[in-house]
Amino acid sequence: MEDVLKTLIVDDEALARRGLKHRLGGIEDLEIVAEARNGREALDLIRDRQPDLVFLDIQMPGMDGFDVLRALPDDAMPAIVFVTAFDDYAIKAFEANALDYLLKPIEDERLAEALDRVRRNRDEKRAMKHKRSLLRLVSQITGEPVRSMKELSARGVDKLKKKEKPKLAIRDAGRTTWVPQEEIEWIDAAGDYMCVHAGGETHIMRMTMKKLEQELDPEILQRIHRSTIVNIHKVRQMQAHINGEYFLTLEGGHRIKLSRSYKDKLKFFH
Repeated sequence: MEDVLKTLIVDDEALARRGLKHRLGGIEDLEIVAEARNGREALDLIRDRQPDLVFLDIQMPGMDGFDVLRALPDDAMPAIVFVTAFDDYAIKAFEANALDYLLKPIEDERLAEALDRVRRNRDEKRAMKHKRSLLRLVSQITGEPVRSMKELSARGVDKLKKKEKPKLAIRDAGRTTWVPQEEIEWIDAAGDYMCVHAGGETHIMRMTMKKLEQELDPEILQRIHRSTIVNIHKVRQMQAHINGEYFLTLEGGHRIKLSRSYKDKLKFFH
């Protein structure tokens, strides 16, 4: 199978490794290529086996999970899902660009969500690579640098309507980042945190979905699921599903579900 996720399990407890290996064993698009008992073994195996996904324990003797990430170059970084018995590291894990953070004992639903997030991340990286190739090709043909798809589109527009563009303030550890709402692709909930996906990056903020909705421009961002908000201008395709649900495909290839409870939002996509 072409899209098999080569997976490495890292945990200093043999029982934990066996348990996770057993639960992952029946997943068709996932292959466990190795196991590591500590951070040093994990580094060697990542360099040797080049896995797509690593389930990484945080607290290990000697080199912990964060030490492993710091020792890896960016171009050799696989998708990381932290697995730990402690909930004290959630923000630090997301700041380290982990895709998810699972607490032991792992619930089946959370494990499935983490794997879906890994698959989406893989698809988005492929779409981003395709965009970069396209921009390079256009630059070569025209002889002029093109830095983004937005810039490429703007070159064919004579006039742009200028107005104040709303931004979302993301506050974390005394630092505030302002993200233009038009650049946000989608927002999903991960426990008590909101994951704001924009420009190929994920920003983490602690806020309820209801309060977050009040800060968003409804002409740009609409809630389509109890845990998902989408930029209506970045939806490329809509496909009907069972029980009155729909799947929306975004420009970057990411697919999200519009639940039947939010069917009134379909008007934004016609």
